[in-house]
Amino acid sequence: MIAIVGLGNIGAMYEKTYHNMGFVAVSRFAQKNGFTFSKSKYSASVAEGVYNGEKVVILKPSTFMNASGQSVKQVVKMLKLDLKEILVVYDDIDLPCGNIRVRQSGSAGTHNGMRSIVEHLGSTDFPRLRIGIGRDERMNLADYVLSRVSEQNSQLLEPAFDKAVDIIEQFIKCKGDVNKIKVN
Repeated sequence: MIAIVGLGNIGAMYEKTYHNMGFVAVSRFAQKNGFTFSKSKYSASVAEGVYNGEKVVILKPSTFMNASGQSVKQVVKMLKLDLKEILVVYDDIDLPCGNIRVRQSGSAGTHNGMRSIVEHLGSTDFPRLRIGIGRDERMNLADYVLSRVSEQNSQLLEPAFDKAVDIIEQFIKCKGDVNKIKVN
């Protein structure tokens, strides 16, 4: 079993903000592959199905970003997942807008959602897919990540979402072995 966790904030006011890139990416994977978010469990909106013969659970935590770890810990505990079977997808201000990076492990950096996950799991050793959103140095960090994505950056992010969906598909096919993923 594989769990794909997209980070974001619930509610219409956050839908088109930089901080919801994880929600957008996992939603696009779900839509492309016929998964429907129809359940609410693990403190998340959940879609379940099979991809390439592998049972997959997709989560969009409903705990708000800064408490995402609660949801991730629940799914890990209830489904008895190994941490390598989880892929967390989220926005990253330290990557230029539209860039993608996938890693087997690493620190939470400045991302409060990732800090929450690290705290709740007690580990930094789980795969993650980061979607670059850049940063507007003229704005306070919280104001920037909660602001609506600009038209210019939206154009940079569209191909990034296609890459993110491809990486999610590769992650499932290689059963969590990030070293086998090819980022084009």
